[in-house]
Amino acid sequence: MFQDRFLALKERYITLLKRILEAQEWQATVVARAVETIEEDCQDTMSTFFQFGASIQQEAIVMLKIMQEYDWHVFSLVTSTFPGYRDFISIIKTTVENSFVGWDMQNVIVLDTAFGDAKTQIQLKKIHSSVILLYCSKDEAVYILDEARSLGLTGYDFFWIVPSLVSGNTEITPKEFPSGLISVSYDEWDYSLEARVRDGLGIIATAASTMLEKYSFIPEAKTSCYGQLEKNERPSHTLHKFMINVTWEGKDLSFTEDGYQAQPKLVVIVLNKDRAWEKVGKWENKTLSLKYSVWPRFSSFIDSDPDDNHLSIVTLEEAPFVVVEDVDPLTESCVKNTVPCHKFVKINNSTNEGMNVKKCCKGFCIDILKKLSKTVKFTYDLYLVTNGKHGKKVNNVWNGMIGEVVYQRAVMAVGSLTINEERSEVVDFSVPFVETGISVMVSRSNGTVSPSAFLEPFSASVWVMMFVMLLIVSAMAVFIFEYFSPVGYNRNLAKGKAPHGPSFTIGKAVWLLWGLVFNNSVPVQNPKGTTSKIMVSVWAFFAVIFLASYTANLAAFMIQEEFVDQVTGLSDKKFQRPYDYSPPFRFGTVPNGSTERNIRNNYPDMHLYMTKYNQKGVEDALVSLKTGHFCPYHVL
Repeated sequence: MFQDRFLALKERYITLLKRILEAQEWQATVVARAVETIEEDCQDTMSTFFQFGASIQQEAIVMLKIMQEYDWHVFSLVTSTFPGYRDFISIIKTTVENSFVGWDMQNVIVLDTAFGDAKTQIQLKKIHSSVILLYCSKDEAVYILDEARSLGLTGYDFFWIVPSLVSGNTEITPKEFPSGLISVSYDEWDYSLEARVRDGLGIIATAASTMLEKYSFIPEAKTSCYGQLEKNERPSHTLHKFMINVTWEGKDLSFTEDGYQAQPKLVVIVLNKDRAWEKVGKWENKTLSLKYSVWPRFSSFIDSDPDDNHLSIVTLEEAPFVVVEDVDPLTESCVKNTVPCHKFVKINNSTNEGMNVKKCCKGFCIDILKKLSKTVKFTYDLYLVTNGKHGKKVNNVWNGMIGEVVYQRAVMAVGSLTINEERSEVVDFSVPFVETGISVMVSRSNGTVSPSAFLEPFSASVWVMMFVMLLIVSAMAVFIFEYFSPVGYNRNLAKGKAPHGPSFTIGKAVWLLWGLVFNNSVPVQNPKGTTSKIMVSVWAFFAVIFLASYTANLAAFMIQEEFVDQVTGLSDKKFQRPYDYSPPFRFGTVPNGSTERNIRNNYPDMHLYMTKYNQKGVEDALVSLKTGHFCPYHVL
């Protein structure tokens, strides 16, 4: 894609590029890769200098983000007198002081390697934190880390975090660099040198094209790249301001005023036990994503045994035992009474690519874990299980929390686990701290009378038949009988009498029957015909029965007591023969657990029936029970 586009622009800009690169009034340089940090003192103040890289300030921010992600809030700062160390200390102090995170920067140690080993060791002995930020050159880092190793400051209990200035060329790793060394580096893994050279040419071509289009000229050169500038002031129409803000092939290639990328892509790398740098995270668009939810502190060391006082613990979100919340948006950390935990979120389901998101956990099990860690005196990293739930053996492979412990990804699992024979064969359980066994949740009435309770003695169809069919049909029948009766509706005309006096209409018939239903002494007009009177008497008899039945049932429906459906166990008739009830008795469970396994092995017909009513989790089951969507719904 680039070759086609570049060839199209080649003929147009070839002369222009030569004028810029060979005889530009101000030297225009795009550095594709910098092994060491290029200091401002080495840059000509009149030069146009751009670097595909991050400033030390940007790398310092990412270093603090790594510490914040893993809740490493207590740290020390060690630097040499290498140029830029004051800026590094300043940006760390400023960020810590203006942050809502509870940082604790214990020491700021500035080492002068010219003073000798004794002085250096005295300074390093002041370090009492397990997290150490180091700023120096690569050669100085060899000396400092060797002295730290002699003092026992480079084991798995210590985390050294360095900028790209220290790691430098990752193909050459000094033997003094300890395993587990963490570095923030420019992304050369996914952003190759060829791509950076191509983007560098694209920046120059795009900036030159924009300047030529706007001003119709390029400043004439007054000297060569090796000569001296004749002016001390930069003219207003320089190529610099066009190169500082360029979008090339949909990528933002903007630069800051000091010549570094405004949005650099950085990576987090760690020196593993094979003495190779391994990519474990990336920083892109001001967002840090890390490979590990729990930092693998022991996997980087060959000869070191894991620390028995620091555990990796897995848990499962299940209120009220474990409640998961988002971090405080202001501090990006967990509030009081919660502990940090990490959750792996998939970005691409086909490739299982994802990122670890920091969460905060609390609840009954978390309170027990905090009390236990304080009593036994151990520290821990907590993460949420994503492979299954509690733990089920599928195709002879365990998933869920049990699988995390079986395959030694976690030392311990904390949550509402049911003890069964199959699980007990592969893991050890603590003594249950609450009741253990299979329980049943049922929906119940809380005794509240609804506003429509007065209609509950009869179904909706009965009320429709009563007021639409019977009342209207009976009223029409009474009216028709009265209409054709010799002594009924307005028969005075037939007898040649004056058409005066009351007439029995259909409205009066409805009013008469309505009054009889509710036994209300309202003024009504009775029919005169014999047939009509018999019809009204039949209706009155029906009204007495209807009113007596309604009154008797109304008391039962208006006085609601708390009711809980009773079941005796898994062998209960309601579970074994649900179709004997109308509507059929509905129940289910949360799949992939010991309860489902027990029912599947001992009650296969019951398991086959309940699968269509199973719920994703306990919370979903509670919602179904409370809303009555599956009422009566029993979750085992």
